[in-house]
Amino acid sequence: MRLNTREWGSGDRVAVLIHGIMASSLCWWRVGPVLAERGYRVVAVDLPGHGASPRGADPAAYSPRALADSVLESVPASPELAIGHSLGGLTLGLAVERLKPGRAIYSDPAFRLPVLDGVPMTDMFAQAKEATREQIAAMQPGFPADEVDVELEMLKDWDTGTALALGPFCGLDFTPEPVVPSMVQLADPSFLVPPDFATELKERGFEVRTVTGAGHTVHRHLYDDFMASIDDWL
Repeated sequence: MRLNTREWGSGDRVAVLIHGIMASSLCWWRVGPVLAERGYRVVAVDLPGHGASPRGADPAAYSPRALADSVLESVPASPELAIGHSLGGLTLGLAVERLKPGRAIYSDPAFRLPVLDGVPMTDMFAQAKEATREQIAAMQPGFPADEVDVELEMLKDWDTGTALALGPFCGLDFTPEPVVPSMVQLADPSFLVPPDFATELKERGFEVRTVTGAGHTVHRHLYDDFMASIDDWL
């Protein structure tokens, strides 16, 4: 599936950005321009069922492997940098051997989508589709007001079928190997990467950094701290 992309800059180096569930390329509205100023041509995708990308004809179009294949069809090969957040981190992990970025940054990645009280975590996301401004602000107390506006805009263009289709994959392990220099950036605390998993990632060769006080969407909750955390990897 060919995906819709949003671009910033025209530098010689390419950076690929992959968003999380319920979001779109719009979530990188602050990150993309700054990377462009650093000399990158930035290519941010809308995953299938998100933003302006096509909707899947059946749930298989929203499987983790299908998401990775769609990204590979839609971005330049061998970018200098690739960043994936949450579901985007899982997607990047499944694509990384074929994408061959110079460096990979996984921001609070969903390598292991959890099952909570017997319910796939992704099933719970569908309820957020009709969230109001007040509900988003309550659910994301660290969001600046402009990020609440962005969240409302992205939810309008999100197919809840993506969350339901991912349910069968909750409880599975999609942790990649660090086949390129790889950093895992964590929220504080991270509900997706608890301390024992973080230790495992370090032992497997990932560099692991925690952004103190950050919520799950690190680049939107604490943008300045997000950028400071990855600055030496850019």
